[in-house]
Amino acid sequence: MCNFDVAMGLNKYLQKILTIFIRKDEGGMVNVVLKDGSVRQYPEGTAIADIVNDISKKLAKAAVAAQVNGRTVDLSAKLHEDCQLNILTFDDDEGKKVFWHTSSHIMAQAVKRLFPDAKLAIGPAIDNGFYYDFDVEKPFSPEDLQAIEEEMNRIVKEDLTLERFVLPREQAVEFMKERGELYKVELIGDIPEGAEISFYKQGDFVDLCSGPHLPSTGMVKAIKLLSVAGAYWRGDEKNKMLQRIYGVSFPKKSQLDEYLQRLEEAKKRDHRKLGKELDLFSLHEEGPGFPFFHPKGMIIRNILEDFWRKEHYRRGYQEIKTPIILNRDLWIRSGHWDHYRENMYFTKIDGEDYAIKPMNCPGSMILYKRKIHSYRDLPLRVAELGLVHRHELSGVLHGLMRVRCFTQDDAHIFMLPEQIKDEILGVIDLVDYFYSIFGFKYHVELSTRPENSMGSDEDWERATNALKEALEAKGLEYKINEGEGAFYGPKIDFHLEDSIGRTWQCGTIQLDFQMPERFDLTYVGPDGEKHRPVMIHRVVFGSIERFIGILIEHFAGAFPTWLAPVQVRILTITDRTNAYAEEVAQKLRDADIRVETDLRNEKIGYKVREAQLEKIPYMLVLGDKEQENGTVAVRARGKGDLGAMSLDEFMDMILEEIRTKSIN
Repeated sequence: MCNFDVAMGLNKYLQKILTIFIRKDEGGMVNVVLKDGSVRQYPEGTAIADIVNDISKKLAKAAVAAQVNGRTVDLSAKLHEDCQLNILTFDDDEGKKVFWHTSSHIMAQAVKRLFPDAKLAIGPAIDNGFYYDFDVEKPFSPEDLQAIEEEMNRIVKEDLTLERFVLPREQAVEFMKERGELYKVELIGDIPEGAEISFYKQGDFVDLCSGPHLPSTGMVKAIKLLSVAGAYWRGDEKNKMLQRIYGVSFPKKSQLDEYLQRLEEAKKRDHRKLGKELDLFSLHEEGPGFPFFHPKGMIIRNILEDFWRKEHYRRGYQEIKTPIILNRDLWIRSGHWDHYRENMYFTKIDGEDYAIKPMNCPGSMILYKRKIHSYRDLPLRVAELGLVHRHELSGVLHGLMRVRCFTQDDAHIFMLPEQIKDEILGVIDLVDYFYSIFGFKYHVELSTRPENSMGSDEDWERATNALKEALEAKGLEYKINEGEGAFYGPKIDFHLEDSIGRTWQCGTIQLDFQMPERFDLTYVGPDGEKHRPVMIHRVVFGSIERFIGILIEHFAGAFPTWLAPVQVRILTITDRTNAYAEEVAQKLRDADIRVETDLRNEKIGYKVREAQLEKIPYMLVLGDKEQENGTVAVRARGKGDLGAMSLDEFMDMILEEIRTKSIN
């Protein structure tokens, strides 16, 4: 046990490590370790709100909740033992969750005031705001949403204190029954025996909730209800359809204004809208969740896949192709039958059960097992652009972002235990290179063992530590998501940030000790004995379809020249230059530049506007003067008129732009 005075003399880094050993001083005082490593003492039973006030009046005004030894709690919570204390504001991810969770309670209170017969279901915080599900006689109208929002603002002005209280199970059930909240009664039944059953009260409103919450409703300064949609109770189509109201809120009106501007920009960039306007892809009633790619969409897709193949070949990957339908025994062996069956499609062949693959990995296992491998063969990097199918509820389908069939750019790396770190570092470098090409910034998250998983604690600890070591060797900051890993191993996820600040999870690295064990994969070591390889699952794009959707929105449909389905459109001013236009077009085609001609008898201004709406990077305007001089008048998307130049000069310019994959 370290001495407290000695610990105070150490630097802040060591102090953070040592504070976990500090015990409560005699005399009813507790030691509180703050985020900066400093230690303060307070009488046992002091409320966190009082501690925040003591630290800083400015911080007290912004504080929304706190974390005590990593657990998020109300500011009204009292401290009874030594702890590490982190004060949360709206700027923290956990702080936002508390803020938006309280906002959902304000919305529920407003709905109950306006619609007393409404029944409450659930109302969580989500990534960008909050929602609440209600059981009402008829769907909410836009006018209803406006009235609810106005009532929410009145509740905010009332500045109601949120008070937490606990009831025994039977009393809690009776309490909710008396209020007619049968959905809450059902939820109480799901709370494990012995667990605390807590409620939060604000004025005349009470809700079953584990919290934590803001100290009062008055902290929510800006609210906007965004939409209403149908949602099945507990996501089950067999249950009743409820009304789900989505909203967002902020501590300042300026933050709401900024958010709404971003939302408006996002609407303009919606890949479903642009996909239709630019003739890239479509979705049809005959196959919900199964996208159709049009010729121009296929150009983008093929460019991405060609780029993927070239870069993987350079890094020592071998490409394979495996079937999309394989028998039940394979999926039992892989663990998918026990851990992923509800997301799979099935069929019968010759009276036997088969499944359409939801993942590519079992096929790679079969190919590895086809022959004996030596330790000299490893690492073996096997890549596949594999079509997979996953059962998604119709309510969650969303353009190319959430579909039922998609192509994963999978790779499986089989390696020696001592090669783990270098292989993970190699994948990180590959991912970083890919995302930089498209101009994406990204952040990294590490997800650990979930409840529904397979394998020993020792294997999971080895795998998780290996991922941590690789991230730290690269100097990458990362967030830990406890319990969010795949069922067979922990994973690193790469979250892209697009041009308007939204994040998208795409690349993944998953370290797996389980699949090689379940498929009895081996290699012959230097000792002549059989040993078990370790395996990495990884994707870079994630899903080709989804990545295309992200690119459409990132570039707002204005793809960089190397990705654009049509790179150049030739526009004629008069019919006299049609032959010259065809000659220019052929030279561009011969140089592998994607070109179209617009020879219609229309005004040149009309043709230019159409090309601009179709977001074509370059327009070549040809008239008598250009034909006479053997030149082209160049207009660039976003830059306007670049003047006249020789065709060779223009070709040199655009080919260099394509070669370097410029995104400017």
